[in-house]
Amino acid sequence: MQRVRDEEPEAEVKPLDWGIVSRLIGYTRPFARKRNWLIILTVLRAGQLPALAWMTALIIAGPISRGELSPLFWWIAGYAVLALLTDGFFHFRQRFALEIGEAVVSRMRADIFDHVSRMPMSFFHRVKLGRILSRVTSDVESLRVGIEHVFFVGIVQLGQMVFSAAVMAYTDWVLFLVVLGLAPVLWGLNNHFRARLSRDTRAQQESFSRVTATLAESINGIRVTQGFVRQQTNAGLFRSLLADHSRYSMGAARSSAILLPLLELNSQFFVAILLMLGGWQVLSGQVEIGVLITFFLFANQFFAPLQVLGNLYNQALVSMAGAERVFQLLDTKPDWEDAKDAVELPDPRLNPADAAAAALARGTRVEFRGVSFGYDVAKPVLHDVSFTAEPGQMIALVGHTGSGKSSIINLAAKFYLPTAGEVLVDGREIRTLTSRSLHRQAGMVQQHNFLFAGTVLDNIRHGRPEAGEAEVRAALEKLGCTDMFESLPHGLATVVGERGGGISTGQRQLVCFARALLADPRLLILDEATSAIDALTEARLQQALVTLLAGRTSFVVAHRLSTIRQADLVLVLDRGRIVERGTHEELLSLKKHYAALHEQFTRMGAA
Repeated sequence: MQRVRDEEPEAEVKPLDWGIVSRLIGYTRPFARKRNWLIILTVLRAGQLPALAWMTALIIAGPISRGELSPLFWWIAGYAVLALLTDGFFHFRQRFALEIGEAVVSRMRADIFDHVSRMPMSFFHRVKLGRILSRVTSDVESLRVGIEHVFFVGIVQLGQMVFSAAVMAYTDWVLFLVVLGLAPVLWGLNNHFRARLSRDTRAQQESFSRVTATLAESINGIRVTQGFVRQQTNAGLFRSLLADHSRYSMGAARSSAILLPLLELNSQFFVAILLMLGGWQVLSGQVEIGVLITFFLFANQFFAPLQVLGNLYNQALVSMAGAERVFQLLDTKPDWEDAKDAVELPDPRLNPADAAAAALARGTRVEFRGVSFGYDVAKPVLHDVSFTAEPGQMIALVGHTGSGKSSIINLAAKFYLPTAGEVLVDGREIRTLTSRSLHRQAGMVQQHNFLFAGTVLDNIRHGRPEAGEAEVRAALEKLGCTDMFESLPHGLATVVGERGGGISTGQRQLVCFARALLADPRLLILDEATSAIDALTEARLQQALVTLLAGRTSFVVAHRLSTIRQADLVLVLDRGRIVERGTHEELLSLKKHYAALHEQFTRMGAA
């Protein structure tokens, strides 16, 4: 199978795309009441901050300038009450923003997990694990900043500027026209740096995704890395990725470091102009000193948010890039989905009403009709494959690497769909059946099985979480391997690490055998399931295999002749075609492909 390059096209959207913003706001709908209160509190705070400045100006221009002590006390008391209300509202605004941000982030991560879990296997051959991890971690975390901080703090700062502008226009419209002259300069600076910041931010996020993907891949393949002494080479490659990430991060930092001081410089420049013009007005008797004090207090309220908004804009770009990438993943359509009219595969074990249903209760009928298939449509790996597995039969798949054995079991389990032909289960075309109902009646034991972090007991009953410990022990007794688990430090309560660390390879395989037996599948797939087990352990397992396979339809990919000899039908594959079929003895008598493979197995000691 050819692995598709894991490259994602850069999204062609504006730095602040209101479609994405609207979609993010949609995630707050379950918390609409709290969100609405938060918006009200945010707007109130946007007015409270300038109101404090206005009261300060009134106190200075009023009782202080006139030397009135008694009114000053009441003015200060009113100021204190307003300050307490402002801080009280700030507490709830901050709290509600954090709560909503956490709820949105949790829901988004759950959506990503649910979406990825339902993707077909082809998706995981195309997309690296590290990219998925970066979506759930760094990209979603950048959205948390956007929701909790950028959005609501931005409203406060913009509201403060609008309120201050209104008061300045009311106080002295001539000085306010000078302030308005700042707008074209700010717009020009923002427009110049916006494209550069957006480009650098996207490149920074993408480079970090490559770093995460490479790190995850390196950890998963650490055994190969150390086995081939690739540590230094891989470290060099990783350092080059880090250098790229640092270069993009420095580019974004340089752009931001130029923009923010320019904003502040322009603010100071306009303050100087206001001082000159306002001072001339006071000296010429056109306005009172109290008016000038009021205007300058509000000018400070107007200019102060500029630098904050500049920082928020940078954070907004990071959040927008993260949202873009998260929604790109969530909008990824699976290569195929169950048909809308797909039905559940009946499970005759639940209600064997007649003899025919009872006969099918333990096994299922699987038929391939002229099936062709390719992971890449242009490069088929199976060509016109046809055969029938009757209920309870064991089908052995034999052939060299790349002959199509794994492709057949992937199609039988509906991990992929054929590009031509039909796969039928109990007489129903597999496309007309829901994947969930088929997988509930199927079980798989692979050569390299995955164990989840937890106890041995939890891993065995992964397919049947409701099973009790007594049922698990009964399954182990049928397999004849109870003693191998009782010898563990804590028996079935022994905790295994990631990928089954802490127990031997053979024990991991036995856990997977017990898992399959406990699930009681009608269709069982063994993909070189005994290749990791030593000869002594396999000898103990042969009778257990008979028990496990009895009455079940099974597909077995095996190189051990002890397993193949038990098959009801052996399919010999070569370059995606069935070149021979029959029993072990029948194929040996033909003295063709299978006989040659048999001789190789025997010479390698596999018999």
